[in-house]
Amino acid sequence: MPVLNFIVNQILSVPAYLVGLIVAIGLIAMRKSAGQVVGGALKATLGFLILGAGANVVVASLTPLGDLILKATGAQGVVPTNEAIVSIAAAQFGAQVAWVMVAGFAVSLVIARFTPLKYVFLTGHHIFFMATMLTVVLSVADMSVGMTVLVGALLLGTIMQIMPAFAQPFTRRVTGNNTLAIGHFGTLGYISAGAIGALTGKKSHSTEDLKVPEGLRFLRDSMVATALSMVLFYIVFTIWTWAKLGSAAAFDILGATDGGDFVMKGVALGLQFGIGVSIILYGVRTILAELVPAFEGISRKVVPGAVPALDCPIVFPFAPNAVLVGFIASFVGGLVSFGLLAWIFGPVFGLALILPGMVPHFFTGGAAGVYGNATGGRRGAVFGAFTNGVVITFFSAFLLKVLGSLGFQNTTFGDADFGWFGTVVGNIVKLGPVGGLIGLAVLIFVLLVAASRYQRKLVDADWVPGRTHAEWIAEQKAAEKSAAPQHSRGGEATV
Repeated sequence: MPVLNFIVNQILSVPAYLVGLIVAIGLIAMRKSAGQVVGGALKATLGFLILGAGANVVVASLTPLGDLILKATGAQGVVPTNEAIVSIAAAQFGAQVAWVMVAGFAVSLVIARFTPLKYVFLTGHHIFFMATMLTVVLSVADMSVGMTVLVGALLLGTIMQIMPAFAQPFTRRVTGNNTLAIGHFGTLGYISAGAIGALTGKKSHSTEDLKVPEGLRFLRDSMVATALSMVLFYIVFTIWTWAKLGSAAAFDILGATDGGDFVMKGVALGLQFGIGVSIILYGVRTILAELVPAFEGISRKVVPGAVPALDCPIVFPFAPNAVLVGFIASFVGGLVSFGLLAWIFGPVFGLALILPGMVPHFFTGGAAGVYGNATGGRRGAVFGAFTNGVVITFFSAFLLKVLGSLGFQNTTFGDADFGWFGTVVGNIVKLGPVGGLIGLAVLIFVLLVAASRYQRKLVDADWVPGRTHAEWIAEQKAAEKSAAPQHSRGGEATV
């Protein structure tokens, strides 16, 4: 158990090490030299560490903004934070989570090897989070530890394969090819954003094609535009909080000594946010430079045709402006949903109030903005990311009802797939020991069959979201006609 805990907690749950190992395996499979293997693995590891450093900078700048908004608006409720709920659950379920994570990763590779779902989920911390959530939900049922681990592993391996597949047509619309997939458990929000973008964004220009006056061309630099936007956010909420709470209480939030210091500390945090986003983008580029070539080796040897499924910031460089638009729109969606929970759905259905956390709305909202922009331009980015904000808020509220004793800890999982999958599994488990196991077996079978058919019918057929079905069929027929041999009257085949 100590050895297993070390492997899971110190290696497999750390994305940098996991991706470094994957790159090393791929390069070894390609028969690269020892120096190339070590160098490639280290660069990929460093890329993820750079990404993590950028994420830490972003989180450090967003947390005070969340405090200011909370104080200014007076909102109270549950704050969705994956790390917080996992740390609480680890004390009670740590060993079971370790087994579920290791076995679930093995199950996902078996599914990738023997089904059309050729994805390798590489976001280690999200695998860890999902393993924790499934263990907690299954613990409510009257199952033995061994059965909990077995069922949890099967569920984990399934969700790790089906979500990248369902999102792949939208991801391909973002990246332009099939070399990457999304490996992040906010995928339902990204699919929703892409679908809403396709419905609402006809003839809408891309967020990256914004035409601005000559004097505002500096805003085309994503780092400058992002930092400036966050500075304005901070100025608004520092002044709002100052006016509402008074000097002493407001200044204490940021540790300021006077009004000028209070506002300028907000400005500094807004600039810090822009720095963090730039670090994230550099880390992503470093990872891609090593991971994509190395993955060719894995696709040949281990899982033929494998596609790496990576963390959500992997799509940020494809539309940096959409990231900021998506963050803001998702946050607004969270605020609207909070109001609906407070006034209607909370009292009627007994749902908890879910505060719009800045971190989940930035990362999932930013990615949703990229997906919405890919299918529907600026309108798609706005409406798609807004939809993501609604989805992660309501599903977080539903999830609390199936977390047992952990549902009373004032925190929960914050991303869309934790919400919908945990809610479905938790309600099936309530059918009892026998009915629950039968229901979960049916769920796994249905999801794998549906995802496999989706992969064959849409992903492998290069379906492009945003086009009508009639347009897609016409393109398929035209492609088949152009590929077919043309026969002359004399019987000679010409192409």
